[in-house]
This record gives sequence, structure tokens and C-alpha cells, in this order.
Amino acid sequence: MRRRLFSSQKKIKNINLCLSGGGALGFAHIGVIQALEEHGIFPNRISGTSMGAVVGCIYAAGYSPKYMLQLIKDDKLYKISHLLTLHSPFRKRGLSDHTTLQGLIRELIPHNSFEGLPKKLFVCVSDMHAAQYKIISEGGELDKWVGTSASIPGVFEPIVHNDILYVDGGVTNNLPAQCFESEFKRTIGVDVIPYTKLNAPGVMRPYDIALASIRAMQHMNSREGRDICTYLIEPLVLNKFHEFSFDNYQEIYQIGYDAAIAYIKANQDILELAKT
Repeated sequence: MRRRLFSSQKKIKNINLCLSGGGALGFAHIGVIQALEEHGIFPNRISGTSMGAVVGCIYAAGYSPKYMLQLIKDDKLYKISHLLTLHSPFRKRGLSDHTTLQGLIRELIPHNSFEGLPKKLFVCVSDMHAAQYKIISEGGELDKWVGTSASIPGVFEPIVHNDILYVDGGVTNNLPAQCFESEFKRTIGVDVIPYTKLNAPGVMRPYDIALASIRAMQHMNSREGRDICTYLIEPLVLNKFHEFSFDNYQEIYQIGYDAAIAYIKANQDILELAKT
């Protein structure tokens, strides 16, 4: 059976979808989108941070969830190590530039502009001069801004634009639903890093403590966005995996899909969005 490349389209009023950052955990977004489409819900305005911006960009370009999953299997949207173009840390401000990720976006979206996307896209980045988030939603250089949104500090080079330094959107806003605030009743949020209670804190390693601290920061800067979402799906990926579990993409996708199915069953009013 031939895999469908592009998502189905239908004429609808605006349905907003906000996708959080979360590294490999963001593969759950693809499963959520698959479940929504199977229930006739086709978001046409997408916002995202970091991995949420990457998945959101490809979806906004019209590609189907199953095709996105195939990209992962083909190692095009897989491990961070596959997206790295390593260079000397003594002459750069990160371990890698954005060559691979930007190349993938230009390959999938040759026009490389926000205006050319079938769905409206909002990408969240962090302005380090003002210490606040910024939403990018127009102009060319789509590849640059999506890459910037996923610029994990210290791993990927930051972007300098008009003498302003920009890094990963998750530093300041991991669930950027603010662009939908005026029509929040039609907004679905997907947060793959919800607050979770620490297990056995007395035996946590330094790495675990650092990761838990980052997650706490991201949860706090997501609270406003979470409040804006009428529907909030929280795939509990953190119960089993972490932000660097790229090898487990299939299971993470499935957790996202199952979480969305369970949410729809428990919140039948979300199906009203499929009737518009």
C-alpha cells in the first residue's frame, strides 16, 4: 500500500495546534496529529517550539504524519548526531551549525517561506538580548527560523539577526499558544514535558538533576500557553523516555497517538472541531 505523502485537506474555520519542545519526546506530536486527523480534525494554524517547530513546519507544509514518521526511519529527522555538522568549539559558539536541518527543510519546502505554506505557521525563538520569546510567522528564510527555534544552547550555534542573538525557543516559551489567544476556544495544545513528580530524588545523578531543572524551567515558561489551550493533550512520554531517546521514535510516536485517542474519548466536545 502506497504511503500517503500529503495530509488530507478540508475547508474549515481556524483550528489551532500548539506543539511543545522536547527533543526526541517531540516525536509524540506526530502520533497526536495522526489521531486528530483520523477523527476529522485538521488544524490549519500551527505554532511550535524547538522539535515542535520542526514537526509543525513539516506538517504546515502539507506532509502527512505517516510521511513524517518515514522521514525519521530514513534517518532524515532522527538523532541529533545525524543533524550535527561538527566543527571546532574554539572558533564557533556551538558544536554544530544548522546545515543538515536547514537542508532538509529546503528539500521538503523549496520555496522556503512562511507565506508559501498551506497552513499558517508560527515559530517560537528566544531573543537573548531582551530575554524574551519572539514569534516568527512571515517572510523568507523559513529554514533559518525553524533551525533557530531548535538551537539547543551549547549544541547548535545561535543565530544572529539584526545584531540580536537568538537561541532555542524552549529557553523562554516551550508552549507558544499566545499567538492564538484571541481565538483560544479553537486551540489544541500538545505538551510533551508536563510537570511530573520526581521519583527517588535521593538517588538522582547530576545528569538527572540538571535535566529535571531544565524541565522545571520549561514547565514554568509553558504555564501561560497551557492556560490558553482549550484542549491540552499530555503524552506521558517522560514516564519511559527522555529528550535524547531518539532510538525509540516508534514507541514515542505510539504514546502520542494513544494519548490523543484517550483524550478524544474522554473529551468528546473536541469532536465539534471536526464539524466546522
